[in-house]
Amino acid sequence: MIGAIAGDIIGSVYEFTQIKTKVFTLFHPACTFTDDSVLTVAVAQAILEERPYSETVRELGLRYPGAGYGCMFMHWLDSREPRPYNSFGNGSAMRVSPVGFAFERREDVLREAARSAEFTHSHPEGIKGAQATALAIHLARVGATKGDIRREIVREFGYDLERTLEEIRPGYGFNETCQRTVPEAIIAFLESETWEDAVRNAVSLGGDSDTLACITGGIAEAFFGAVPGCVEAKVRKVLPADLWSITEQFSRRYLSKGPTSRSTRT
Repeated sequence: MIGAIAGDIIGSVYEFTQIKTKVFTLFHPACTFTDDSVLTVAVAQAILEERPYSETVRELGLRYPGAGYGCMFMHWLDSREPRPYNSFGNGSAMRVSPVGFAFERREDVLREAARSAEFTHSHPEGIKGAQATALAIHLARVGATKGDIRREIVREFGYDLERTLEEIRPGYGFNETCQRTVPEAIIAFLESETWEDAVRNAVSLGGDSDTLACITGGIAEAFFGAVPGCVEAKVRKVLPADLWSITEQFSRRYLSKGPTSRSTRT
């Protein structure tokens, strides 16, 4: 989960000024947390406190109204009777990482990922994007190889994961849909050698950089293990105290188990 939040923070400065290179300052002086981090923490809070996802998402969303939400989500947030709005935007995928870390059984991961999405992102592609991201994290966490993860995600969701970053990068641009974000984020992970390399891959695509890096960062953390201490320290410094407190509680409960050794997995 910290890997997802760190990805959001790192990618935040490139969301609207896209770059096509992996060579950049990892934490730019202007980087900050965005809606991706706020809503990721909200999903974690729902799991920790056994509350409805919609309730904690609304609570933290209203507490941080300037985090950069999309127009439809803002309307949902401000509504007296919020309802799903059939979205297939990538917001369902960027907030789902805690589900992949917290639940042990595949069927539970898929069910909870859908629940974490459907109160806003009720379109089948919105739910699919959340489920694919959560399942990739779950598989990485329980010891699957990259080849296993690729095959399982393709089999379950039909995403094209045979493309390379080199093929994607030249024609890829800003896109907020699950269909054009989740597969690319997974590929960024599949081509990586470390957590940092995965996040650099994601940002270098030149798309919705904070969300790409958030999705990729969560999967990479599950696969490679805890993020470097300097990265965690930066997340702690950037996040407000209440968001960090929830993040820390979630990490202690669910990430302390530690991943299977990744040294020989490809």
